[in-house]
Formats: sequence, C-alpha cells, structure tokens
Amino acid sequence: MASLTPISHNFTKLQLQTPPNTFAFNLNPNPNPNPNPNPSVLSRSTSSLRFRREITRMPLKAGAVSVSATTAEKPKKRYPGESKGFVEEMRFVAMKLHTKEQAKEGEKEVKEPEERTVTKWDPTVDGYLRFLVDSKLVYDTLEGIVDKAAFPSYAEFRNTGLERSEKLAKDLEWFKEQGYTIPEPSSPGVTYSQYLKELSEKDPQAFICHFYNVYFAHSAGGRMIGRKVAEQILNNKELEFYKWDGDLSQLLQNVREKLNKVAEGWTREEKNHCLEETEKSFKHSGEILRLILS
Repeated sequence: MASLTPISHNFTKLQLQTPPNTFAFNLNPNPNPNPNPNPSVLSRSTSSLRFRREITRMPLKAGAVSVSATTAEKPKKRYPGESKGFVEEMRFVAMKLHTKEQAKEGEKEVKEPEERTVTKWDPTVDGYLRFLVDSKLVYDTLEGIVDKAAFPSYAEFRNTGLERSEKLAKDLEWFKEQGYTIPEPSSPGVTYSQYLKELSEKDPQAFICHFYNVYFAHSAGGRMIGRKVAEQILNNKELEFYKWDGDLSQLLQNVREKLNKVAEGWTREEKNHCLEETEKSFKHSGEILRLILS
C-alpha cells in the first residue's frame, strides 16, 4: 500500500497557497454533473466544501515553520588554506605574523623596538657564532624529540632530510679550524630548548607547530640571511647549514604530506590550538636570530 504521507503534505501545501474563498480542486468526481442534482447529494457536497474551507483557515501550530530552520545544518566554517591541507593553514598564519615590510601577506603591527625591520645589517663573526651554537642546540633538541617519540606521530618526522644538527657541527668545526673560539649556548637557545622539551611531553599539537616553523623558516628566509652574512663576513663561503642532500623542494613536500597526514587525526579545536602556538615559535626564533647582530 502506498504511503499517504506525501499526499498529506502536498494537500496542505496546495491548500495554503489557494486564495481565500476559492478552491483549487473540482470536488465533484462526475465529469458531466447533473444540472439538477439530488438535494441530498448537494447537501453532502456543501458540507464537504465547508469542511475544506475550515481546514484552509486553520492556523498552523506555533513553531511548525521554525522547526526546519532550527534543525537545518549551519554551513561549516572554512579556515584560510584549509582546502589545501593543514600545512597551508600553518603557512597562512605564519605569513600574517610578518610585517608588511617583510612579506606582502604580513599583517603584524610593530609595537616593540625589536620587532622593527633591521635597517642596518651589520653582522659580526662572534654574533654569528652565537647564533649558530644556539641554533644547533634547538635542532639537537628537535631531532632528539622525534627520535624518542613520546607521541607516535613524532616518529613520522625521523630522517626527513631536513635535519640540521650534523651540518651545524661541521660548520662549527670549520670555525674552530679558523682559530675562533666556539661559545657555549646562550640564554635564547637554552630557554627555547627547554621549552620544546617540556612542550613535546604534553602537547603534541603545539610541538608540531614549532617543528614546522623552525624547519620551514630556515629553508626560506634562513637561506637568504645565510647568503647575506656570507657576503659580508665570510668571503662568500657557503656553510653546510644551508645545504641539503637531495632536492630541497621535494624534501619539503614530503614533510608537508606527513604533517597533513598527522593533522587529519586532529579535531578542529586541536588544529586551532596548533595555529595559536605560531606566535610563540616566532618569538623564540627571533630572539636567536638577533644574536647575529650582537
């Protein structure tokens, strides 16, 4: 037996669209009506019409119309870069934290003196050595954390080809051979290293934010800084810190895919938490970078 529900819905809809006191249906089933109908039949037809008219005038129950509006799904909020994967979301947030002078996508307003763009780039060998030593401590820490893998997802980032510790060790050895004294790690590097260790034990989403920003920033802006320093104080010598075994663009793409894969298992709240850590990553890295000019 066919369901009566669609018929009922259609009837209600058509009746509600009919102008007052008019009817959309020929209620007499006889296609050739008798011009002199039986009075009893006319009485029944008139009663039926009155009944139908009353239905038409009956008000809808309160809230009947609003049900569909309240139960309809709200459009899902889309985050910038989300359609391309979570790495693109991280990149978008990182670029916004640059100033307009640093990047066309930058939105950060300069509030502190140390946030201003350096107008006079005057690096020193001693300052650069402090930067390299503190950077090595940070990379030692990052690579040790992924090797230990307190969370299984960290293991995805072993042996990516982006590792910098061994490269930095070779560079520091070269400076030593040139007669320079290699300093001990300073406060910016020690503080950041300790922060990463503590973070990695309890907050994987925040740790992944730092992992991404440290490695990817070095592959971009970091290389530009390396070339500029080499021109000014190293007679254009290219350090191992700025060399990769293999095609760098492919190495980066491989890590992007791993990061996107890991983030697929996160909730939206966990992803947002990761993005919120970006500013702290910039703060720590900036403090180490400024050692070059000290």
